[in-house]
Amino acid sequence: MRPGKWCGLAMVVALTATACGGGGGGRGTTADGPPGRDGFPVKVADCKGAETTFTAPPGKIVTSNATALEMLLRLGAGDRVIGTGFPPGKGTLPGDLGVRAAKVPVLGKGIIPKEKLLGSGADLYIDTFASMGAMGGAGDTPTEEEFAAAGIRHIYLASTACAAMAKGPQRDLSGVEGDLTRLGAVTGTAPRARALVAGMRAKVDTVHKALADVPEEKRPRYFFFDFDAGTKQPMALCGKQVGNAVLTQAGARNVFGDCDGDFKPVSWEDVVAKNPDWIQLGVRDRGDAAADAAAYDQAAQFLKTFPATKDLPAVRAGRFLRIGSERTTLPGTRTADTVEEIAHTLYPARFKAAR
Repeated sequence: MRPGKWCGLAMVVALTATACGGGGGGRGTTADGPPGRDGFPVKVADCKGAETTFTAPPGKIVTSNATALEMLLRLGAGDRVIGTGFPPGKGTLPGDLGVRAAKVPVLGKGIIPKEKLLGSGADLYIDTFASMGAMGGAGDTPTEEEFAAAGIRHIYLASTACAAMAKGPQRDLSGVEGDLTRLGAVTGTAPRARALVAGMRAKVDTVHKALADVPEEKRPRYFFFDFDAGTKQPMALCGKQVGNAVLTQAGARNVFGDCDGDFKPVSWEDVVAKNPDWIQLGVRDRGDAAADAAAYDQAAQFLKTFPATKDLPAVRAGRFLRIGSERTTLPGTRTADTVEEIAHTLYPARFKAAR
């Protein structure tokens, strides 16, 4: 299911294949060579259509957070990353990936300070959070004029940065695939990007086949509980968020999939009225397995003792999924792994033979 919701966005690559086109096309539409050497030049448009042109791969890259860093590591361009914000915690990334990520200089434990970013010597900054006001730090974000003066090109991960501008909900992983494809084109790692996308599709297609005969109305109602957003007022994961695509592809019905935008504050009365069959304890990475486990326990305990939720059937039955927020709500190859994990939990009998 790749309906191409992102075709309506300005976030396109002029000389690369995107999920909207499904690859192929004439001159100037693929990342496989012509019109230029090694697929260059490449033009990338931001959420509003402003284009950035690359005539060669960037040599010094700064990433806004661990998501963009992980994508570059998986693409084989990690040796060009000279700094990151929101670094991955210890043990977050598996094996050698984690070892390489740990060697990347941390320019900010959260948002990178403007002066440090502009003085980093980077020739490319990859931004994940544009539509979220730089995660609350918009006042410390360089302007496009400041980026240009520092010689830094500025591009976005469209599936998150441009999500609020999408014409409709994200119901498949085409936005994530597009991000990987664009980064592959820009960094000169297009073949690796294609391989990563193919691997993601293979996992999701296996889930599709297993759930092909499950009608929409029979799919379980699913609530993503963003524990770290606060418990006083829950934050709904809406249709335009990447997580909605993950839940949909996993055979779940996002109980707030019909709200416009990516995230929206709701009330606990709204959650109770939705009566979810399953609840994901969306905990953000603490950088330590024991700390993560404790946070999941806290989230579950809150739901079990909070007057508004303690009598929900899903809470009484302990139908909780302990899956990190980042794997669900941020783009990357692990979104496909999250699709698998959710589907296997919701439909264990259908995947029993594969275990």
